[in-house]
Amino acid sequence: MTFEQLMNEPQHLLLKAISGSRSQQLHSATSDTDLKGIYVLPQQELYGFTYTPQVYNATNDEVYFEIGRFLELLQKNNPNILELLGTPESCVLFRHPLMELIKPEDFLSKLCKDTFAGYAASQIKKAKGLNKMINRPAEKERKAVPEFCYVIDENGSIPLATWLEKYHFRQEDCGLTSVPHFRDVYLIYHQPGASLKGIVSGDDANDVRVSSIPKGLSPVAVMQFNKDGYSVYCREYREYREWVENRNDVRFQNTLSHGKNYDAKNMMHTFRLLNMAEEIAVHKKVIVERPDRDFLLKIKGGGFEYKDLLEMVDEKLDRIEQLYEQSDLQEMPDEAKTNELLVTIRTEFYKH
Repeated sequence: MTFEQLMNEPQHLLLKAISGSRSQQLHSATSDTDLKGIYVLPQQELYGFTYTPQVYNATNDEVYFEIGRFLELLQKNNPNILELLGTPESCVLFRHPLMELIKPEDFLSKLCKDTFAGYAASQIKKAKGLNKMINRPAEKERKAVPEFCYVIDENGSIPLATWLEKYHFRQEDCGLTSVPHFRDVYLIYHQPGASLKGIVSGDDANDVRVSSIPKGLSPVAVMQFNKDGYSVYCREYREYREWVENRNDVRFQNTLSHGKNYDAKNMMHTFRLLNMAEEIAVHKKVIVERPDRDFLLKIKGGGFEYKDLLEMVDEKLDRIEQLYEQSDLQEMPDEAKTNELLVTIRTEFYKH
């Protein structure tokens, strides 16, 4: 089964629906229209070696799950799958009568605490990292090793570049030897034309370099290379550059426009998941079309300070923990019952 085949043979569909922000009533005028659905694999393919758990279009905004895969994820209380099952009628484009056999109350369980709230908590960690990226000063060029080197001078220490300038030395005319038992500490020697290798090999060097010191040449200073700090900086710089290259510029410009320096769309969906986790514990149902629309859109519009949102998240996570401890939801869905349901749906579907 391929996406194109499913589009040409819609008789395999069990469900086709508008999903995402439009089904949640959180969309804007420029929002894409995402479609999701469920299909039953042709009987001949099911009996063969080829099983296709899901198909999707080139832009991944139209995704369909085979009924076996759908029920497998439903058994795990996957948020996207539970939302698909709970799609508002106004967003349903096609629903097969067999869908009536799949009842949300048979699947909602205490697993939702982790799949909804737990996932939301992981997004908060992601948001914190993103906040760090957004507020990081832009650097066109990576800092070089010498910027992490400091030289003892008089009663303190000064940056290597300052020390070189102070004594009118060139780094190429210097040489280093390591100091035993002192990690990343070096003696500096200086003598133009003495075949010393310099402090670094060049602008792209990732470490200092040591030299063979001519006999009788005395050190002129002691230098420390903050190698750990340099390694951390390089990792963060690489992550930052990757983020710049891969970021969604529309969302980034939105982040800059509201001036709160956090990914507002990501934070909005974090609160949506937290509120849904709470609703499942209290009302035992998945509410896709958001009753808290105004609050969520206010977050999306940058209507809250970042620190205030983090405080609200902590309060919500504590409340959700208590609600699920007190809830009489099943611990997890009945796997045998789900398996029986899958067999029934396939059997009935293949009769026609």
